[in-house]
Amino acid sequence: MSSQMASQTDSQIPSQIADQIAVTLLLTGGQQYTVSISPEDSLLQELYEALIEGDANPNKQLFQIPINQGQAVLAFPSGRLIGLITEPPLIIEQEPPAAAARHDPLDSEYLQIDQFLTNEEHQQLLDYVIAKADQFVPTSTFTGEENYRESVVLYSFPDHEKLITQRIQAVLPDVLAQFGIPFFQASQIEAQLTAHNDRNYYKVHNDNGSPDTASRELTYVYYFYREPKPFSGGELVIYDSKIQNNYYVQADTFKQVEPRNNSIVFFLSRYMHEVLPIQCPSKKFADSRFTINGWVRR
Repeated sequence: MSSQMASQTDSQIPSQIADQIAVTLLLTGGQQYTVSISPEDSLLQELYEALIEGDANPNKQLFQIPINQGQAVLAFPSGRLIGLITEPPLIIEQEPPAAAARHDPLDSEYLQIDQFLTNEEHQQLLDYVIAKADQFVPTSTFTGEENYRESVVLYSFPDHEKLITQRIQAVLPDVLAQFGIPFFQASQIEAQLTAHNDRNYYKVHNDNGSPDTASRELTYVYYFYREPKPFSGGELVIYDSKIQNNYYVQADTFKQVEPRNNSIVFFLSRYMHEVLPIQCPSKKFADSRFTINGWVRR
């Protein structure tokens, strides 16, 4: 896995301002307090830096600010600060160390775990899908766009769905830690069983771009197929991101993931990704690239 730390932004307090500044601290929960701070006090600089960095700062600090003419102390973690009101007005100069840093690609991250099921469980799953070939139906997309996705899917497979979701629940704490995401109890782990055969594909998309899917945090793909491998292609391409107009959008760079047999891949559902076309010379259903794929919802 690769990761990229959020870049920090420097701020400078103008030198020619009033002797004292009335600063109203706006905190989460609707609380606010007004304090008087000298423009030379480093506290003013620290407050602005905390406000600029926000959640991007992994090193939270505890502010301890005297109030009521020094008769009390207001203590709060920097993450609770959401705004400052200054009187007289104070406009700070922001000097990013690299002006274009916000437009550089943000590395996508993924985690691939091999031998996710036992050999016996893997073989039972393979035998099951081959026996259910006539129950698979064509896939579709939320937008209904044609020529965007070619594959077939089985939506009901209760025993194997229970197995895969239990295994995901077991590794979820470690997976979230790998991505630097605070642990949460999954409200739902969705699953579908998909088969890609000759010339099948899925063009570039993300998995949480609609109101119905917004709570999807992680996408997973478990790969399984016959040996020796009866197809080629079908790699998963996960695109890096860039921030444009305050939205994550697809960058030109990407990671390409090999669909290794009996492995599972996790990545953030907001990442743009695609499945490259598959070449399966026999065109037999049993020779497909099979996956159990789905999403972990908050």
